[in-house]
Amino acid sequence: MRRLLPAVSFVSIAAAALLAQSAAPAKKAYTPPKTSWGDPDIQGEWPATANIPLQRPAALGERASLTDEEVAQREKQAQNTAESDSEEFVSSSTSVTINPPSYWVEHGAVNRQASLIVDPKNGRTPPLTSAGQAYVKSLRGGLGPGSHFPEKVDSWEDFDIYSRCITRGLMSSMLPTLYNFGNQIIQAPGVVVIRNEMIHETRVIPLDGRPHAGKDIKTYMGDSRGHWEGNTLVVETVNFNDKTGAGGAFFSDAAKLTERFTRTGPQELAYEATVDDPKTWTRPWTIHMPYKMDKSYIVYEYACHEGNYMMLDALTAARQLEGQGKDTKVSNDNFVRPATGSK
Repeated sequence: MRRLLPAVSFVSIAAAALLAQSAAPAKKAYTPPKTSWGDPDIQGEWPATANIPLQRPAALGERASLTDEEVAQREKQAQNTAESDSEEFVSSSTSVTINPPSYWVEHGAVNRQASLIVDPKNGRTPPLTSAGQAYVKSLRGGLGPGSHFPEKVDSWEDFDIYSRCITRGLMSSMLPTLYNFGNQIIQAPGVVVIRNEMIHETRVIPLDGRPHAGKDIKTYMGDSRGHWEGNTLVVETVNFNDKTGAGGAFFSDAAKLTERFTRTGPQELAYEATVDDPKTWTRPWTIHMPYKMDKSYIVYEYACHEGNYMMLDALTAARQLEGQGKDTKVSNDNFVRPATGSK
C-alpha cells in the first residue's frame, strides 16, 4: 500500500486542481459602450505607438512573445535613444546629419509582442508567387520599385510614393511610422470614418450593406465596406490599384484586405488585418496591432506635398552632379558626418 500512496495522492491533487480551475470564473469579455444609435462605440484617438516590427526576427522561430530579458534589452535601447534625443547640443561622440533633429522621430513604447504578423506562425510574410515576384522586378523598366534612397535620380519615379507625399497605402497608414502616429475613428449612423495622420488619409466606410464600387474603379486606398459582427467592426476593402501593397510587395486586382476593430477595454483597441491576394502571396497573412486610447492626442493636418520641395531639388541637384561627372545615388546614411568636423 505504501507504494500506491504517492500515486493516489497525485491523482487527488490533480483532481482537486481541475475542480478548482473549473470553479474559477472565466474572464468576462469587455462590453464596449454604445453610441446613441446602438452601435458599439470605438471612437477616439488611437495612435499607433506600440513599437513592434512587422516581421519577426527569424531566430525567434514561432515564439510570438519576447522574454523578460529581451524586453529589458529593448527598454535599455529605448532609454539610450531618449537620452540622445534630449541632447541640447551635439556631443563629440554624436554624428550630425542633414535629417531633422532626432527628437522629431517618435519611437513608440516597447511591446512584448515579437512581430505585427501573427499568421503564419513564424511571424513573417509568406513567399511571393511567381507573378508577385515578376511584378516587383518589372517596375521602372526592370529596376524594381522606387526607394527613399534610390540608386539613381533620373525621374520622380525613382523615389517611392511615400517620399513623393502620395500615400503610405491602407495597411501602412494604420501602423507605426517615423512620426505622426495618429489614427482617429469617428462614427455616425450608418458610417465609420478613419483618419490617418501620416499623409492625411481619410476613409469614409459605409455600413449600410451597399455593394462595392465597380471593379474598374481602383484607388490607392481601395474601396471599403463595413459591418458589425457582435462588438467587432469588420471592414472589407477591394479595388486596390497596383501602386501600393504591404510587406515589400504590391496588391493585384485580386487583393482583399479584411480588418477587424474590437474594443477590448476602456482604453484598448485590438486591430487585426488579413491580406488575401492569391496573385501576389502564396497564402493569406494576418497582422495584429494593439492600440491605446490617448484622449490628449490631436491629429493635425499633415500638409506633406505643400512643403515637399524634395522632388525639384533632388532632380536639379542630380543634373548638376551629372554635369560634374559624379554619381547621383542617394546615400542612405543621409550624409552623416562626425561632429568633430573631420571630413
